[in-house]
Order: sequence, then C-alpha cells, then structure tokens
Amino acid sequence: MLKRNINRLVIHCSATPEYRWVDSREIKAWHMANGWKNIGYHYVILLDGTVEKGRPESVQGAHVKGYNSMSIGICYVGGIDNNGKPKDTRTNAQMEAMENLIYDLLEKYPKAKIMGHNEFPGVKKACPSFDVRKWVNDCDFYDY
Repeated sequence: MLKRNINRLVIHCSATPEYRWVDSREIKAWHMANGWKNIGYHYVILLDGTVEKGRPESVQGAHVKGYNSMSIGICYVGGIDNNGKPKDTRTNAQMEAMENLIYDLLEKYPKAKIMGHNEFPGVKKACPSFDVRKWVNDCDFYDY
C-alpha cells in the first residue's frame, strides 16, 4: 500500500444536536447510504470523549472534496443546537480527547496544518461550528 502524504488534519462535526448520542457505526451507515464505501472520517470523537477509529489512516478518507488524499478527517459528535443552528457543542471530554488526538497525529505528521472543514474553498457549511484557527492558537499545538 502506498504511503499517504498527509499535510492536513481536518476537523468536522456530525451536525447532530447537542447531547444526541451518535457513534461511528451510525455515521458509517449514513455515509454508506450515500453510496460511499465506508465512513468518510478516520476518527470520531463521541460525547464522552471516546475516540473511535473510522477509516485506517493509510486509506484515503471522504470528507473534504479535493483534499482527501492528503488529509486525516476527524469528526466530533454534535455541532448544532436543538433548533438546527451551528453551535460549538463539544463537551469537556470531547475537547480533551480532540486535543490529545491532534497531539498524537502531529507526532506522526509534524508538518500537517490543522483546519476546520469550513476553511476549505467551496465549503458553504459552518462545520465544525467553532473557530478552529483560534482553538489551534489557544492550544499552542505548534509550540511544543
């Protein structure tokens, strides 16, 4: 299998209401219903902070058109309020798990840029419903 040249870590949300329990199996079912071969993300962060694996990192994801071959997709469960409006619904456990996962991935892919789905050209979604650039600066990922 060819080694992938990863230069992006992309943060997504599941676009489900806060506190609604969803796991990687359910997201996989949604994606397969769309005709995809598997779940589009490499990782899913559940409400309790559990990190579930989706696609293997060695396999191209299906989460950002035009950038899948060079990126790892990370999805946290949530991202909208009970009225369907974008909202940062990350629980404390999800925030901690996301930070730890990013640190682990940066050890493997030190040159990777951390981006929100909404930062890519042509994306008209609020996903991941928080300012990833501000979060990255607050976490000092690149200063360790």
